[in-house]
Amino acid sequence: MQRFTCDCGNVLFFGNFHCLKCAREVGYDPQGAVMRTLHAEGDWIRCENGTKHGVCNWLLPKKSVEKLCQACRMNRIIPDLNWGRNRLLWGKMEMAKRRLIDTLLRLGIALPTKAENSKEGLAFDIVSTLSNPTVTTGHLNGVITVNLEEADDTYRQINRQQLGESSRTLLGHFRHESAHYLWQRCLSELSWDDPLRLAFRARFGDEWIDYAAALTKHYERGTSSGWERSYITAYAASHPWEDWAETWAHYLQIVEGLETCESLGIQAQFLALPLVPLPGEAGTLPPMLPQVGLADGEFLAWLQRWMCLSTVLNEVSHSLGEQALYPFVITVPVAQKLRLAHHFAKVWGARKS
Repeated sequence: MQRFTCDCGNVLFFGNFHCLKCAREVGYDPQGAVMRTLHAEGDWIRCENGTKHGVCNWLLPKKSVEKLCQACRMNRIIPDLNWGRNRLLWGKMEMAKRRLIDTLLRLGIALPTKAENSKEGLAFDIVSTLSNPTVTTGHLNGVITVNLEEADDTYRQINRQQLGESSRTLLGHFRHESAHYLWQRCLSELSWDDPLRLAFRARFGDEWIDYAAALTKHYERGTSSGWERSYITAYAASHPWEDWAETWAHYLQIVEGLETCESLGIQAQFLALPLVPLPGEAGTLPPMLPQVGLADGEFLAWLQRWMCLSTVLNEVSHSLGEQALYPFVITVPVAQKLRLAHHFAKVWGARKS
């Protein structure tokens, strides 16, 4: 995330509604990727979910016919707000969702709503198990469903422990499910022998493996030992689609994590932490795609900065008595998958839709 500054010179953050120094109202403009100060005579208004419910700080042009910002217009189902608890949890959900959408937009990936484009649009159903006990987090045909209870820290940590996960976050859920959405929207319709689809198969495996059977096997038998050599998480080893989703989620985490550190002045080159560099093969694309050595080198340098910074962040977290912020290991096969995710982001960011 970028570093923002109020008109008064005070530092602002992505979720701010007010400046803590001058007390003026502020909000985020997703099109300009800047924080703006709100004035009665100004050109911006707050999203209606911000004015009515206090859960959104995004802005719209005052002349807009819309009442909801781009992120909130994607909501198809929201929780019953007659329950005060639901409003609190929904606010956490919306913050995580806006972070995802902002990252994708700044990568240049077009994000139409379902109302705007029924085929390629994106929608969100945020559903509480209190109203629908069968709800599960997932994606289907451009609709991402998220279990509201995942915004409850205790509920989420119980799930993390039961599933043997090293990390489980709201933002991680949104990033993971966005990968399934983008797969269906941008990859699944390619011909069988399209280079992008062949590249996917070369890195992640045959996506036609029975998905339901693979997940059943994963939950009943667990993951074979040694998964760490080729996968970023144990769940990624369950099926190529899940490997892709976990990889994409981590790619977005690195994109935002690096930007946040560097915008706040934490530069990897100034850290006294020499790491063994990844070999050149870690930054290469599958052979059916154009080979650009300069781009490979830039990617490796980018990834190496993250590996350095994440190590420092983990050590700081340990020094505060907390668990590692980034409890993952990037091996050469994982780096190669991240390289392909980076390539996909460039391709999709250049696509006009």
